[in-house]
Amino acid sequence: MDNFRIGTCSWNYESWVGLIYSEPSRTAAGYLFDYAKRFRCAEVDSFFYRLPESGDVFDYLGAVDEDFRFTIKVTEDITLTHQRNRGSKQLVPNSFFLSAELFSAYLDRIEPMLPRVDAVMLEFEYLNKDKMKDLGAFMKALEGFTKSVPKGVPLAIETRNKNYLTKEYFQFLREKKIIHVFSEKLYLPHVYEVYETFGDLLSGLSVIRLLGGDRKEIEAKTGEKWNSIVDEKPDKARIAEMTKTIIYRGGKAVININNHYEGSAPLTAEYFERELGSAG
Repeated sequence: MDNFRIGTCSWNYESWVGLIYSEPSRTAAGYLFDYAKRFRCAEVDSFFYRLPESGDVFDYLGAVDEDFRFTIKVTEDITLTHQRNRGSKQLVPNSFFLSAELFSAYLDRIEPMLPRVDAVMLEFEYLNKDKMKDLGAFMKALEGFTKSVPKGVPLAIETRNKNYLTKEYFQFLREKKIIHVFSEKLYLPHVYEVYETFGDLLSGLSVIRLLGGDRKEIEAKTGEKWNSIVDEKPDKARIAEMTKTIIYRGGKAVININNHYEGSAPLTAEYFERELGSAG
């Protein structure tokens, strides 16, 4: 890959017609064909909600050229410690949590896509002490899981626990050759603050996900039409400088932008393209 790539978290938005697309599409793959003319990478968010369908995998690959890259999310059945609460306060353990067997089935589904994938991302929700005792327990669970991950799979982890972001944790990632996913999100420290503290422990690829603040608030502002900036972030320059530093130090970066970050992922992407244009 190049030193950096900029893309969006998902791409299947009719409100991008006029920004990225010339006309609506009935399928995500149809949008991806035009998307790939504008961007060089994309995050596949839909795989988080269900095991990938082989038809989707081949449709996505057929919509892009050989230089196009993906980051993909692992199904939440693997990353949830407990079943999703459906109005009940009782915690029911998830029998598939960090299941080697289910992860193997997931990899089988996306196998044709793997040569184009920069990061296979495990996204964990915030884990309170009822769900995970502490960082030590989390790393122990991950260590057992990583033993089952085939060599060459670019495993990446996103934690939503700011108390897990410690020297011990980043040393663990380095030892296990796991990619850190920086998450710019409500209740987490800014990604550039995390990098300033622990960047010396990182090498290779970093994934930077710009997710934003209160989702309901920005959805109300936009009416869920994602074609304008409604919440411009004053510290974007610091994220751009962080990315430049990663590259200067010999690393690589993928920036995945969510509509919820500022209101329109493609318009936010334009800013980072301008700022990082000479960084590669």
